[in-house]
Amino acid sequence: MAAARPALPSSPTSLLLARSISAPDLATAPTWRRPRRWLVAAAVAGALAASASAPAASMLLRDGGATLLVTAGAYSLVRAFDALTERRLVQQSLSRKVVHVLSGVFFMASWPLFSNSTGARFFAAVVPFLNCARLLTYGLGFYSDEALVKSVTREGKREELLRGPLYYVIVLLIIVLVFWRDSPIGIISLSMMSGGDGFADIVGRRFGSLKLPFNDKKSWVGSAAMFISGFLLSALMLSYFSWLGYIQVSWDQAIGKLVLVALAATAVECIPLTDVVDDNISVPLATMLVAFLLFGNTAH
Repeated sequence: MAAARPALPSSPTSLLLARSISAPDLATAPTWRRPRRWLVAAAVAGALAASASAPAASMLLRDGGATLLVTAGAYSLVRAFDALTERRLVQQSLSRKVVHVLSGVFFMASWPLFSNSTGARFFAAVVPFLNCARLLTYGLGFYSDEALVKSVTREGKREELLRGPLYYVIVLLIIVLVFWRDSPIGIISLSMMSGGDGFADIVGRRFGSLKLPFNDKKSWVGSAAMFISGFLLSALMLSYFSWLGYIQVSWDQAIGKLVLVALAATAVECIPLTDVVDDNISVPLATMLVAFLLFGNTAH
């Protein structure tokens, strides 16, 4: 006759307070008291998977939502100036450069919307990638959008979409993938390209009667606007990302370095190379090089 099985504890509390079986006792313990190792392993694995997947899913949702929001904002910005230009409320030349300035600034300012995951920059890169595809679609003539052409091109020709505007979004794509928000190099380069170069054209067209002696397409006041606006926007965006904790800035050293970077970017913008290299390529490349030499990969 089989021996009677010992009675199980009668309440959950007694289970929690019961003494655990020591290792030497396992071999002699009755079968019903031996731990089901595979059940324990499965429970631990399930708990770990749940704890790991919850933050991952949250980051994925956050990055996906941020991508949709920023894409919609970028599209709305361009469409707004499309409408203003089409109704002749804003001059085509002014619309082109205002979009040039605001697109870069708003895109850069949106980076904190994305999570801290390693894949966040790829989600952010979707925004310039879609704009790149859009410019190629209309620039190559697959579809037509006269309002878009008028708002972002100099002479109102669709082929121009494949030059300056396309170079601009390609640089945005490179900066977000290579540097992202924890490197001052990308922040300064984008600030110089969008703010510096943009305001140089806006101010130069209105007040630039006195031209540079070596480049009759550029003016003294436009170059001054390039230097001042590029410097100020770079300092502002560095402060912004420093305040949010992505970088650390030692301003006693950073100010002088920013002056040198702004001077280098302004000098490159002044050189009569527009027919050879677009400003949307030469200015950010020069800025990246000088910023790398002066800042390295930190803002100290």
